[in-house]
Amino acid sequence: MKISIMGLGYVGAVSAGCLAKEGHEVIGVDPQQSKVDLINAGKTPIIERDIGEMIQAAVSEGRLRATTDLQQAVRYTDLSLICVGTPSLGNGHIDLKYVRRVCQQIGEGLRDHPGHTVVVRSTMLPGTMRQVVIPTLESASGLQAGEDFGVCLNPEFLREGTAVHDYFHPPKTVIGELDRASGDVVAKLYGHMPCPLIRTDYETAEMVKYADNTWHALKVGFANEIGNICKALGLDSHRLMDIFCQDTKLNLSSYYLRPGFAFGGSCLPKDVRALSYKAKTMDVKVPIIDAILPSNDEQIERGIRAVVEQGTCKVGILGFSFKAGTDDLRESPMVELVEHLIGKGYDLRVYDSNVRMAAIHGANREYILNHIPHISKLMVNTIEEVLEHGETLVIGNASEEFRDVPRRLREGQSIVDLVRIAETRSVSGVYDGICW
Repeated sequence: MKISIMGLGYVGAVSAGCLAKEGHEVIGVDPQQSKVDLINAGKTPIIERDIGEMIQAAVSEGRLRATTDLQQAVRYTDLSLICVGTPSLGNGHIDLKYVRRVCQQIGEGLRDHPGHTVVVRSTMLPGTMRQVVIPTLESASGLQAGEDFGVCLNPEFLREGTAVHDYFHPPKTVIGELDRASGDVVAKLYGHMPCPLIRTDYETAEMVKYADNTWHALKVGFANEIGNICKALGLDSHRLMDIFCQDTKLNLSSYYLRPGFAFGGSCLPKDVRALSYKAKTMDVKVPIIDAILPSNDEQIERGIRAVVEQGTCKVGILGFSFKAGTDDLRESPMVELVEHLIGKGYDLRVYDSNVRMAAIHGANREYILNHIPHISKLMVNTIEEVLEHGETLVIGNASEEFRDVPRRLREGQSIVDLVRIAETRSVSGVYDGICW
């Protein structure tokens, strides 16, 4: 394939060298003549392991060259990769001037070269493709995206120092596509890579990169705070985290990473609170750990607002314990949600097959009788009683018996789903997923 790469910085130079190594004919484009001259001399414009040798070989074999003439590069190639910088302007704002400029120039080059595919690799906030990239390309070219030329977003996952290895061994390939034909072109480019190939919409592909990098930053910060506590306790933090990382079922896995309602139960809130307190007694600051419970409280408030915004007084609660398959109500976020609604005068019915006064005993029975006796009076024995009563139905845990509830709604009823019992998106006045 003939490929032009817009921007010969870190991502662009690595992409150029790696694509040329795979046999593609590559033209690198950059406004800085010094970078262009380096590439044409078989030298790398960046410091990165292995890339110098790759560029030298590709140039000597005629598969890689560079130019400052962007429009000529577009006209000569089948596909363009936009790899220009999106620097921070401070306060979270991203500078898109380079993206706008290159899209304007590519658009001008597309006027007499329809059928080209434009692929953005630059990191951009969700909405940028639809609000900036596509309108700029269409305005400058006078052509229609998805009909006259293809457009895709292909976020990169390269780490400095291991970028060449990461290019050939990516964790995943993500393609945000406007149409199937555009995505097919990019899939052909990366289809041989040893990783999942994921095709999705623009906004999801844009958000993936931010979710990834924020998660990586959170992990670094979390490990450092645990390390600071360990040092104060005289423990070897590296040894401790080695043990932590051996758990690939819960700690290093997709478990606990499904968006939904707040956590609860007898362990997580108590232990987070205790560790935060212990850090304070040793004068160790742990702002990430200290923020966990307030963040959890905000998710409870979000759930309460979702119910209130339905605008009805009769509410049915399906699932009361903090998760399906248990009768544990201790620090259940559902208890807090129900108590708030009771305090505001809502008319409630509550059902949970695992929480029945005649069947439970021990600490959970004592908790209900001594701490929430007013709630126990609202509990009913069947789902049907809740469905008959509620104008707003709240799905509080992922019990299998609630899966068909969305199909049993009568006219005028709505659902607030806190666990994603159904694979659907929010529909105003009918179904409200707490964070989907």
